[in-house]
Amino acid sequence: MKTLSGLFRTDDKIAPLILRVALAGVMFPHGAQKFLGWFGGYGFAGTMQFFTGTMHIPAALAFLAIVAEFFGSLALILGLFSRVAAFGIGTTITVAALTVALPNGFFMNWFGNQKGEGVEYHILMAALAVAVMIQGGGKWALDSLIYRGLADQQSAAAVPSRAQVSPAS
Repeated sequence: MKTLSGLFRTDDKIAPLILRVALAGVMFPHGAQKFLGWFGGYGFAGTMQFFTGTMHIPAALAFLAIVAEFFGSLALILGLFSRVAAFGIGTTITVAALTVALPNGFFMNWFGNQKGEGVEYHILMAALAVAVMIQGGGKWALDSLIYRGLADQQSAAAVPSRAQVSPAS
């Protein structure tokens, strides 16, 4: 139970809120492209086909990447399972950096003179994800409500009832 409550532990600070909302705000359009086909994306079926057919990513991992980007972004906006959502997004962006962007170097392709994007964006996104994993969701995160509920359960379990306390002789 203590490990579970540590997953939801967060404080009421603004900085983790900014980190989590920034990570969610930047990742949401990418997840919506892959899951819903918004913003010029191919949607779930098209993305699965591209990931498994063209990139040869196992279907289970392709599915997890899409879920992490779309539902992880939504969870981060709410501050719900913030550490888990940040881990999923951080893992996805790190894999993308190593497999797709790293061969293109460090810099983003601002002027269209590279084959693709470099890793600088990915490094920033991974850093945001790590910061959320360390700090939690921060102010206005639903995680804090879950944490308080788990803490109340733990303290209630730690207080012995009158039937458990024997009278002194």
